[in-house]
Amino acid sequence: MNWQGVFPAVTTKFHSDGSLDMPLFFKNLDAQLEAGVHGIILGGTLGESSVLNLEEKIQLTTQTVKYINGRVPVVLNIAEGATRDATFWAEKAEEMGASGLMILPPMRYAADARETVTYFKDVAKNTSLPIMIYNNPVDYKTLVTLSMFEELTSMPNIQAVKESTRDISNVTRMRNLFGDRFKILCGVDTLAMEELLMGADGWVAGLVCAFPKETVAVYNLCKAGKTEAALKIYRWFLPLLELDIHPKLVQYIKLAEQMAGIGSEYVRAPRLTLIGEERVKIENVIKQGLEHRPKI
Repeated sequence: MNWQGVFPAVTTKFHSDGSLDMPLFFKNLDAQLEAGVHGIILGGTLGESSVLNLEEKIQLTTQTVKYINGRVPVVLNIAEGATRDATFWAEKAEEMGASGLMILPPMRYAADARETVTYFKDVAKNTSLPIMIYNNPVDYKTLVTLSMFEELTSMPNIQAVKESTRDISNVTRMRNLFGDRFKILCGVDTLAMEELLMGADGWVAGLVCAFPKETVAVYNLCKAGKTEAALKIYRWFLPLLELDIHPKLVQYIKLAEQMAGIGSEYVRAPRLTLIGEERVKIENVIKQGLEHRPKI
């Protein structure tokens, strides 16, 4: 598993009646692959995992693995409240042909450091798949500390971190302490270029769902040392990237996908599509981005 590059946390596409829209989902996957993304992440926050039932998660994963057909890795997100459920999905993901896992700390219970480390280790012991730890204390209230990562070094298949602490210097702390033991992928769109320039290996991206070519271009330019060229795109991109750091990021990004022609705004309750002044405001941000879209 090569934890480097742009990994879209893709949205799950629905019809207006709430059923899965796999043709539209594949249309978006085609746009991602054409742009040159390096992996696909299923079932994250953007994927509305919490409103998918077991059969739908299995359908989404198996059909994605089949459709991708080895062109890039397919990573399944695990966000569960019970260790046995997390272990079930780790084993199931391997059975379905996924390439790796992204794992959040236990959900709904604020586990302490010992419990969180044990949770990650127990899941890792039950799969041979490579694992990326999702470290997002802002949204999910559990910080995976440096000392906790030190304990996780004993698990060879725990290989990467989705760095979403909002502290850019954490990239340097991880590098100083662990060298290349853990690959570091930025998980916050508005900090992506900054973290890439500080040595992050990749970007778990959100607005890539609507703007794949621009996202990949920023990554490639940063890694090629072409900072000025990357910055020009990034400055255009930032108002759009800020849609990723809002409680309604799913609705915002899905609306952007729809306006970009590679998705729809349909979400599942309790989420609702945007209306009124909020809708006008977000549409204007997206419209401005589309009207001034740089040539890649």
